[in-house]
Amino acid sequence: MRKFWATHDSSEYIGWKKAKRVVLPELKPSLKTISLRLPESMIEELKLLAHKRDVPYQSLLKLFLSEKISEELKAH
Repeated sequence: MRKFWATHDSSEYIGWKKAKRVVLPELKPSLKTISLRLPESMIEELKLLAHKRDVPYQSLLKLFLSEKISEELKAH
């Protein structure tokens, strides 16, 4: 299949002008590790909040980021 597409143009077979962008929420997103510098006091507070919810603090941080990003995208 790869050899075929290396020598053919997909526009001969697909009407890309009619294509629509879709979101596939069930796909697991690829993850990328980042380094983030935060004040120690903020990390301790995050750990306290996470402990109350019985979740790892990194997971809680991802949840907070996700919620804020969604808010910002809806606002704009």
